[in-house]
Amino acid sequence: MRTKSLKKNKINVITLGCSKNVYDSEVLMGQLRASGKDVEHEAPAEREGNIIVINTCGFIDNAKAESVNMILEYADKKDKGLVDKVFVTGCLSERYRPDLEKEIPNVDQYFGTTELPQLLKALGADYKHELLGERLTTTPKNYAYLKIAEGCDRPCSFCAIPLMRGKHVSQTIEKLVKEAEGLAKNGVKELILIAQDLTYYGLDIYKKRNLGELLEALVKVEGIEWIRLHYAFPSGFPMDVLEIMKREPKICNYIDIPLQHISDSILKSMRRGTTQAKTTQLLKEFRAAVPGMAIRTTLIVGYPGETQEDFEILKDFVQEMKFDRMGCFAYSHEENTHAYLLEDDVPDDVKQARANEIMELQSQISWDLNQEKVGQVFKCIIDRKEGAHFVGRTEFDSPDVDNEVLIDASKHYVKTGDFVNIKIIEATEFDLYGEPA
Repeated sequence: MRTKSLKKNKINVITLGCSKNVYDSEVLMGQLRASGKDVEHEAPAEREGNIIVINTCGFIDNAKAESVNMILEYADKKDKGLVDKVFVTGCLSERYRPDLEKEIPNVDQYFGTTELPQLLKALGADYKHELLGERLTTTPKNYAYLKIAEGCDRPCSFCAIPLMRGKHVSQTIEKLVKEAEGLAKNGVKELILIAQDLTYYGLDIYKKRNLGELLEALVKVEGIEWIRLHYAFPSGFPMDVLEIMKREPKICNYIDIPLQHISDSILKSMRRGTTQAKTTQLLKEFRAAVPGMAIRTTLIVGYPGETQEDFEILKDFVQEMKFDRMGCFAYSHEENTHAYLLEDDVPDDVKQARANEIMELQSQISWDLNQEKVGQVFKCIIDRKEGAHFVGRTEFDSPDVDNEVLIDASKHYVKTGDFVNIKIIEATEFDLYGEPA
């Protein structure tokens, strides 16, 4: 085993899970850099650093397993003297800290989701209040996530997020505008608004749903050209947002609205506060108010008590609604949630078969919708060059989860970070191929 490293401490931050964790890691790194610390995000092995911070996800079984495996990997590296210190933060640590401390004691310290000042202290840095909204972004320079609220007040039966992230807390419009201005100065052109529930924004501090007013303020930020909405909730949606979306060219005609299911009996058990009729009406109003808007959703199959009939209702709904984008997940039975009291009675193989069937259906819908785009010209943002292609997105696509536009780099040159008009020449289920128009 090697002796204590003599080299200058270098911190490597590893992020698992969702975009909200990416944001938290960026804030952490901004604070560390301001304290003069040498910090990098997911550094390659040759530059790994001797202090490791793992920002974990604790949402569903697969994510938990990935987080535990990452902790074990670095605890083992610490045993072998390859790294000096390992710190763990984020949702898994918030939810299972006593178990983790017992099972993986070789980690130096575990921190919850609200303990940034304590984590910074352990890393030899001070929490600087004046750094409001300043972060070390890890995304391509042209886009960044803007977390407008933390936590969630919804009572969904299957969800452990309130256990890990607490009650809904909105950030003020002034703070978010200041943060957006800072990002724009650094070259960010697209803001992706994230929260556990965007539609609840403002209720706690302004006593009303205030997403519309926030959007009106953000569109005035110079340099920001696209604003994208992620994670809206289907009940209590602030309809003034649609009018602003239609009127303001900066707001992408795109919304991510996780519906989870559509069978009334399952929605009731899930405690979603809506029905099939209300949801269908809401989606029709979306499309009437903003023609051509892209609607992304996520669904859960295999929830306790889901019958074949419930599943057929869901399939019919998917076929009828023709969502532009979709993800489908097999239900994960999470302790301390309301649904944990129910019997997890759908076999794993049935859950997976149902998820596959929904995605197969969506694949055909996506193919059909993409064929309609061939011959059309779209404003695209170019995120990166990968292999033989430049990779961009239309306003109807969010990074990492949606379609990409591929441009042959041997024939055309486009600059990463720029907006370019691209003519679509070919399409598959999940990708578009294009050339500068």
